[in-house]
Amino acid sequence: MRVLVVEDERKVAKALREGLEAEHYEVRVASTGEDGFFLLNHEPFDVVVLDLMLPRRDGIEILTTLRKQGRETPVLILTAKDTVEDRVHGLDSGADDYLVKPFAFPELLARVRALARRGRAEPVTKLGVGDLALDLMTRRVVRAGQTLELTLKEFEVLEYLLRHAGRVVSREMLARDVWRVTARATPLDNVIDVTIARLRRKIDDPFDTKLLHTVRGIGYIVRSEPG
Repeated sequence: MRVLVVEDERKVAKALREGLEAEHYEVRVASTGEDGFFLLNHEPFDVVVLDLMLPRRDGIEILTTLRKQGRETPVLILTAKDTVEDRVHGLDSGADDYLVKPFAFPELLARVRALARRGRAEPVTKLGVGDLALDLMTRRVVRAGQTLELTLKEFEVLEYLLRHAGRVVSREMLARDVWRVTARATPLDNVIDVTIARLRRKIDDPFDTKLLHTVRGIGYIVRSEPG
């Protein structure tokens, strides 16, 4: 059983890790919202324990993005925000449970067990749009029956674009979530553009229907309709 704890308070995060590991859970800890979101996009988890007030990316943003991607990983919000409005907002945003700090660890553990038993959905292992398919398990990319050879970074960029299929992905999002760089600079923008150009040559140039489109001045979008 794998649990992701996204918590910026070191003492709380340490206590959660030690308590959950004592119950034989495999635990990963992220101290920022950005790091937590990165882990969620690159590793499978059975339950997420998510703080709301996080640096770099808040918990509600992580939660809503996760649900928009179609990800059904059970999420337990753990926060000091204790009003009825806060609870309703958290649950309406896609949380499965809500626990207010300070909390009793046995109660948290019982809630984690309940969410794990629920087993809401199998983790996403395949992504695609049109006749393009990406397999996260085998790391194989196929279009119209043809296997495409991608570099590691091209694969990561394509995976990210497919997770956001039909929505515009900005250079800032790619820099933050794929390259994991928070302070954008012109050299990195150039690297992103070069990677996109190489990816387009592989997934689009040999085919009549184009999937990867540039939204001028904003970023990129993957969709099967004409751009």
